[in-house]
Amino acid sequence: MIETINKLIRTSRYLVQELGREPTPEEIANKMEYPLEKVRKVLKIAKEPISLETPIGEEEDSHLGDFIEDKKIMSPSEATISMDLADQTRKILATLTPREEKVLRMRFGISDRMGVLGLEEGVPLEVSATDAEEPEDVEEEPLKKAKNSVRKRAAK
Repeated sequence: MIETINKLIRTSRYLVQELGREPTPEEIANKMEYPLEKVRKVLKIAKEPISLETPIGEEEDSHLGDFIEDKKIMSPSEATISMDLADQTRKILATLTPREEKVLRMRFGISDRMGVLGLEEGVPLEVSATDAEEPEDVEEEPLKKAKNSVRKRAAK
C-alpha cells in the first residue's frame, strides 16, 4: 500500500507540473492506468493518519515505525566523536591547576563527569584583591597552557 501511495504522489506531482494545477482523481487514474475507485481509495487512505505499526513490505515483517529516525539518539559516528572530544578535553584540563581548570570550565560551560558544572553564576574564583585581574587576564594563562598541551599532543 505504501508503494501505491508513493506512486500516486509522484504521479500527482508530475501532473501538477504538466497541467499547472492540481490534477483530478480521474486524471491521476488515467496516468497511472489504475481504476478510478482504487485511486479514490488510495487518496482517502493517504489523508488518514497511518499507524506506526502498519506492516511494510511484501512479507509484512517490518513496520512503518522501524523506518522513522529518532533524532534524539546520536548516530554511532557522532557518539564516537563526542566521546573522543570529551576524552581529549579531560586530558587537556588535567594539565591545568585546579583554579585554571575551574576558569576554563566556567568560561566554556564544560560540565564535570556528573553532567553538572557544580558552579553557580557569580561564584568567585578566589581571586585576591592583590591579583586585580581582568576576566580576560584570568582566562589567558589557562588558555595558553591548554593550547600548548594540544600542540604537544599533536607533535607526538
